[in-house]
Amino acid sequence: MASTYLSRTPSSTGNRKTFTISTWFKRSELSTNQKIFEASPDGSNTTDIRLKTDNKLQVYSEVGGVTKYNLLTNRLFRDTSAWYHIVVTVDTTQGTSSNRVKLYVNGVQETSLATATYPDQNFDTLVNYASQINVIGRRNPYSDFYFNGLMSHFHLIDGTAYDASYFGETDSTTGEWKIKT
Repeated sequence: MASTYLSRTPSSTGNRKTFTISTWFKRSELSTNQKIFEASPDGSNTTDIRLKTDNKLQVYSEVGGVTKYNLLTNRLFRDTSAWYHIVVTVDTTQGTSSNRVKLYVNGVQETSLATATYPDQNFDTLVNYASQINVIGRRNPYSDFYFNGLMSHFHLIDGTAYDASYFGETDSTTGEWKIKT
């Protein structure tokens, strides 16, 4: 069972409306709640990326127990031998609601979603918020939902909304998505 994580508490507030999170991960355990990333002071306020017990990926935010955005994939993440690359692009300043939060998996934007709830324009997430802990690999306020597997090349980019092509590219020989170094 995993019990390691990384955390950072920003000393000053960054851009809470526009940011990008990119990471590569490989699962070791299926059918459990696991956090890839979370910014949360308590159980009613969170912005996170999680793997659920049904092996779907969720990008989620709530304030005061009210859902602000929720993207839940139809795609299942059940291959424990595969590396997955995800990019979550948040730009709540966008005029079109579906452009405010985007999820890319292995270079392709996820459009087949079981749930697609988008935030209000100019919504402030909990990411990059001064004195708010940002955690990689577990749920913060309860010290549980540890990520069980491997993660590589985790990036949180403050103030810019990049798509997946900034971090990866398709290999011309194999046709597989690969990291840009």
